[in-house]
Amino acid sequence: MGAQFSKYDEDIDGNNCKLFFWDIAGQREFDFMRPTFYKGSKAAIIVFSHTSPESFEHISEWNEDIKTHTGDLPIVLLGNKTDLVDEKDLQDEKVQQIVKELGFLAYFKTSAKTGNGVYTAFQAIIQNLYEKYKEA
Repeated sequence: MGAQFSKYDEDIDGNNCKLFFWDIAGQREFDFMRPTFYKGSKAAIIVFSHTSPESFEHISEWNEDIKTHTGDLPIVLLGNKTDLVDEKDLQDEKVQQIVKELGFLAYFKTSAKTGNGVYTAFQAIIQNLYEKYKEA
């Protein structure tokens, strides 16, 4: 189907906060499905692979697609597969430039395989949303 569902729970100030994730494929054949999954979103995560320069080139396009269908919401950028590349090959300057240009909330280096950086990224997202909506 091109989408996978996950849930993340965190207690903040005694409040149980839940994040629900739709992991939607970035491949072109799933373009038609993406807007359906954007409905009701309060934040977004864009993931590119440090092993695929092509995926890095799609960041602006994915960002524009999200903004078109959701308006202005916090977006976090994850650079995945850090376990497969040397630290010197991560092109941090290039990544920080696009983070600044597109106004992302933050950038995190992650590895889905090892879990490195994933928890920290989720913490940043849930904390940002909690602060934004705690009075609502």
